[in-house]
Amino acid sequence: MPGYFPIADGPYRLAMGLQKLRLEDWIEIDAAFADDLREKRRLLAARHDEVFQALPASGPGQAEVLHLLAEHLPRHHPQTHRRDGNRLLVKPLDQWFELSGANAPPLETASRLVQEDLCLMEPVGEVYHLTAASVCFPTRWNLLAKIGRPLADIHAPVPGYAEKLERPMDRFFSLLNEAKPVQRLNWSLMDDPALFQPKGHGRTARDDTITAENAGERLWLRVERQTLRRLPKTGGILFTIRIHTNPLSEVAAEPDRAERMLAALRSMPSGMRGYKSMPVFGAAVERYLENRSGLV
Repeated sequence: MPGYFPIADGPYRLAMGLQKLRLEDWIEIDAAFADDLREKRRLLAARHDEVFQALPASGPGQAEVLHLLAEHLPRHHPQTHRRDGNRLLVKPLDQWFELSGANAPPLETASRLVQEDLCLMEPVGEVYHLTAASVCFPTRWNLLAKIGRPLADIHAPVPGYAEKLERPMDRFFSLLNEAKPVQRLNWSLMDDPALFQPKGHGRTARDDTITAENAGERLWLRVERQTLRRLPKTGGILFTIRIHTNPLSEVAAEPDRAERMLAALRSMPSGMRGYKSMPVFGAAVERYLENRSGLV
């Protein structure tokens, strides 16, 4: 059974959903570790500017991110990482990485060490902007369109963000304590399991090949495990995104989960349904979940 199922009982609601995070649990590593890092390496070589961007002034913050990971990974994940002076070995790849930052921007090097995507948010006055990011596994958003923009602009396409989350999110960013990192979970239903998905929000054309009979095999629950951690020296915030994708047939194997997902979809505001491209397969997936939940 998939580990993350961030769909609560009751109707759908847009919320920050922040949870406490122990520092030792900051980075996740699982059986897909080597494959995910190889895919990052491929994307950074083939589509570099689409998956890595950095503003010139972000150098110190990038270096601090790399330093924190170089300290964290050998301590908490010695099975996959080993440090030798100014080098770090990723054991499953049998690959050493220089930590000096001489061969690549520090955040790019950092991103090659972990499955998470890494986004550096730094204050410009009182407003946090995206100053550097390695996002190889985007969930339908374009890094080139986001780099350098403030938090509110980055989330502007999300229905309800300005009304419900903009002010509390800005306040949270200003108050985040370096000793108290947090995590949150975000979810989407997708008709493509690929990790690299820079496009696809707001699709409206129905796909008649996805039916109530095959939706379990044609759709995937994509969960973003997001963490936020204050950088103690430079003062920015590192936002990490780890993708977990599971077939809908596995996710909805238990009737209770199918019923909870169905309730969330049926109560989702029309603007959010459109944003999440539910018109493509919404009717089919609702009938599928009805059958799995035992409600019909």
